[in-house]
Amino acid sequence: MTDSMTFRPVWTRLAALALCATLGACSSVQGWVGRDTFKTYVPEVVQGNFVSKEQRQALRPGMPKAQVRDILGTPLITSLFRGERWDYAFSIRRQNVEPQQFKLTVWFQGDVLEKVESDDLPSEQEFVQRLEGERKPVKVPALEATPEQLKAYAAPEKSQSAAAVSEPLPAKYPPLEAAGR
Repeated sequence: MTDSMTFRPVWTRLAALALCATLGACSSVQGWVGRDTFKTYVPEVVQGNFVSKEQRQALRPGMPKAQVRDILGTPLITSLFRGERWDYAFSIRRQNVEPQQFKLTVWFQGDVLEKVESDDLPSEQEFVQRLEGERKPVKVPALEATPEQLKAYAAPEKSQSAAAVSEPLPAKYPPLEAAGR
């Protein structure tokens, strides 16, 4: 009876020591696993119509609505109560890239373009560069073949089946069904 009583405090101490070591290990995990190690996936969100600097520069006061629609596309927002105003808005949110947001508003007097208000719009090339971000250069393998390699992949000689196909076809074929029943 005394043996079991003396071992119980030892096992209790060992269990407490193992518990402390385990909990201590959990706190040290932050040292080798950074906060950026496990990130949630953020899907790319694109909304609206992208309008480039070149499209904006093509607009001139006095243009008809149909021509403005041809240049810019269908407006994102048109009001039933204010038909003389078209709004074009574009936003894109991507992981590890700053969100981008652009707005353009065109005003009409009757059926004719009166004025245009917009943010500082990027050109198409600038916008594509913003989307791509920094890319590492990729080495492209040489796409050349020696004459010996080309001969290895040359078309095979005509075989017997190819010769049979090249014979002229008969002028008349036999009937598919027996005649006269």
